[in-house]
Amino acid sequence: MRRLATIACLPLFAIASALWAGPAYAGADLTSEAGEADEDAPIVVTGDRSAEAEVHGTKTSTALFDTAQSVAVLGRERLDDQGVQGLGEVLRYVPGVTMGQGEGHRDQIVLRGQASTADFFLDGLRDDAQYYRPLYNTQQVEVLKGANALLFGRGGGGGVINRTSKLAQTGQTRLGGSASADSFGAWSLAGDLNLPLGERMALRINAAYEGLDNNRDQFGGHFLGIAPTIMIQPADGTRLMLAYEYAQDDRVIDRGVPSLGGRPITGHAQTFFGSPAINIGQVDAHIARVRLDQDLGPGLTFNVTGQYAAYDKHYANLLPGTATAAAVSFSGYEAGNHRSNWIGQANLVWKGTTGAIGHTVLIGAELSGQASDATRRNVLFANGSGGTASAVTLPLAQSYGFPAISWTGLVTNGHTDVTSRSLYIQDQIELAPWLQLIGGVRYDHVGIKAANLLTSTATSRSENKWSPRFGLVVKPQANIAVYASYARSFLPQSGDQFSSLDSSLQSLEPEAFRNLELGAKWQIMPAFSLTAAVFQLERSNTRVAHPAHPGFFVLTGKSRAKGLELSVGGRITAAWQISLGYTLQQGEIRSATTAAPAGRKLDKLPRHQASAWTRYDLTPRFGLGLGVVHQSGQFATISNAVWLPGFTRLDAAAYYDVSDRFSLQLNVENLTDQVYFSSAHSDNNIQPGDPINAKLTARLKF
Repeated sequence: MRRLATIACLPLFAIASALWAGPAYAGADLTSEAGEADEDAPIVVTGDRSAEAEVHGTKTSTALFDTAQSVAVLGRERLDDQGVQGLGEVLRYVPGVTMGQGEGHRDQIVLRGQASTADFFLDGLRDDAQYYRPLYNTQQVEVLKGANALLFGRGGGGGVINRTSKLAQTGQTRLGGSASADSFGAWSLAGDLNLPLGERMALRINAAYEGLDNNRDQFGGHFLGIAPTIMIQPADGTRLMLAYEYAQDDRVIDRGVPSLGGRPITGHAQTFFGSPAINIGQVDAHIARVRLDQDLGPGLTFNVTGQYAAYDKHYANLLPGTATAAAVSFSGYEAGNHRSNWIGQANLVWKGTTGAIGHTVLIGAELSGQASDATRRNVLFANGSGGTASAVTLPLAQSYGFPAISWTGLVTNGHTDVTSRSLYIQDQIELAPWLQLIGGVRYDHVGIKAANLLTSTATSRSENKWSPRFGLVVKPQANIAVYASYARSFLPQSGDQFSSLDSSLQSLEPEAFRNLELGAKWQIMPAFSLTAAVFQLERSNTRVAHPAHPGFFVLTGKSRAKGLELSVGGRITAAWQISLGYTLQQGEIRSATTAAPAGRKLDKLPRHQASAWTRYDLTPRFGLGLGVVHQSGQFATISNAVWLPGFTRLDAAAYYDVSDRFSLQLNVENLTDQVYFSSAHSDNNIQPGDPINAKLTARLKF
């Protein structure tokens, strides 16, 4: 940590020189609160912090400049400029975030060395099922780094991802649409209609259809999404929002390629290690939400939100295992999951003063319930002599045919219920224009009940946890802020999906996360800023096999991740916007766990990550974009047995407004046709990155 802190001093030297020279932009009001975003206005935030954007996930409208936390905000303009359609695509440009392969059927993130399939939120409410999240109905993507239990509850040890939805707007009639096709054969159609229904009511409908394809043999599928929203403003200061989203995702599940000799196997960048008849995933998701916002008086607001979500998922796959120069083994399984979530959340926000001291007080409560049914069967391969085997070894080839396949009976058949009751309070205290204190705490009661329907056994456990958060913001001058923060979070031992709770786990305390962070923000120009942060995140209470009682555990395992994050971003001129980011990080097991001995390096944690994205408009109608993503090498898993080589990928784009209503856009990904491996799930499920490809998009708006 000492070495990282030394490196972090570099941007602080720049800040010190600015202090010596005096305030260069004394007229900029950087402490103003962010109001409701105009969805037509470009969001200039393309990297970590800016005083000009609001992070909806924080539950208050505090300017980002006053937030004692590392945050990245990616607005709709950025998503469109890069031509991205999935969450994983845009997050690759956020240093400190890496993507897991997710077994080819779900989003999986790694934030500050902590992997998760559940730390996803939609408009501040939990969206933790395992599926690929689309962006057609997303206004901005927010990455809140570090432990976040006070605002989001359990999990979130390394951070959370929050999507904010497009909302209906009264008094505006708008219609937009887009069509795109790429060189792999993938294509998409999308539409966005905003229609006033009188002076105080509006309807907005977003819809999209995507035909899925890429360079990998046998891959294909489709996505369908529709999201209507109604906004009602019955009186001044009152706003009622009704929203629904349906998502259907059917695709071939690609488990990637195996490893050979401690590296991803080469010569098989397009080879599909599976069966297109078996490797199929299907997801249907329904999310309904209602929210009421009410102004109660000067500085006092209240909101209450209710959400119900139902997810049905079924998938099956054959997947590669150990490979040699001549052969590769295969196994497989099929699984189903039905999940229903309900969430009720209420927040009271007061902005006022007590004497000369300013306050932004947040008081909130959340109730939630989750019910899941999960099943699994394993594959059986005919062995040629009238029997079956759970695995088969085939000659290494460019395509595969498999022996006759059958399935075992159910090896998993379980039901889990998770209930949560939470209360939280936070106060952002302004002691002086240059000094702020942030303090808060959250209480969570989490109850877990699990039934194993195969053995007719039931287990349960409840947690009562307090999660504090403290911060300090010092402003030596109006456009510079230095902050320090401390936060804790927890995760029950049953994991982020609560898939099981056997007798060996039900007596164990949750895993604990502790995040320490020191950072600085410098608003160089009103729409251009620099941020720097050093962090240390410790994870403890990790399971270790009990030395005297086989099948049981003790909680002595620990890991630590630490790093430096730098970001420069914003709009330099009206025609030029840029985002630069860099992360230096490392992590290791500090005390042995069930997964690894002490000294093992954390997986999917490249020591160096860097990204750059810029757009320059050469004329009012023509612009160019350029992007670079770099990652140094990383281990595929905690076994540290397979190494994913580092890579640098170059992307480019061109934009042309044919008229005020019609535009064309060309995006080229991996311009230099770099061979690389983008993610992994296991040592033998490694995803090759896409080769060079181009996508043409046409947009129409009225």
